[in-house]
Amino acid sequence: MSDAISQHYKSIIEALGEDSTREGLLDTPKRAAKAMRFLTQGYQQTLSELVNGAVFESDSDQMVIVKDIELYSLCEHHLLPFIGKCHIGYLPNNKVLGLSKFARIVDMYAQRLQIQEKLTRQIADAVLDVTDARGVAVVIESQHMCMMMRGVQKQNSVMNSSVMLGTFRESQATRSEFLTLIKGH
Repeated sequence: MSDAISQHYKSIIEALGEDSTREGLLDTPKRAAKAMRFLTQGYQQTLSELVNGAVFESDSDQMVIVKDIELYSLCEHHLLPFIGKCHIGYLPNNKVLGLSKFARIVDMYAQRLQIQEKLTRQIADAVLDVTDARGVAVVIESQHMCMMMRGVQKQNSVMNSSVMLGTFRESQATRSEFLTLIKGH
């Protein structure tokens, strides 16, 4: 698979008018293929493998928030990065998820080709699926290189997306509490 990807990168470099045999570019196709495999390794993971039983019984019913989880993803439209942070909140329903699993869930879905809106939904659905929470909220704030480096070239633009499930969708007070708490950073 990496050899095929490497050959495609070599063809792209040559189609751009470069000499793929010059010293600086000689190993670039292999390095680019390796980087692309790493940046899209989320396709090789499943939610059940990732969580690996790290869901624990708990009598906690108060809101849990994990904020400022950094993320790096590739936009499916231009294959350019978008970089930002994710905030996750949930209301436990007799089960809590191990803390590191939130970051792992974000990474698994971020390391796929997609749009930010879909990524936000995938993370929210995954947290709801593994915790059976009374509600889940996910907000992603990111900067898209496809908007900064090409096209309109707006350097300070930030995209925000959110998904509110369960109690976070039904209760304005719960949603407002979450949004207020994630702003305090």
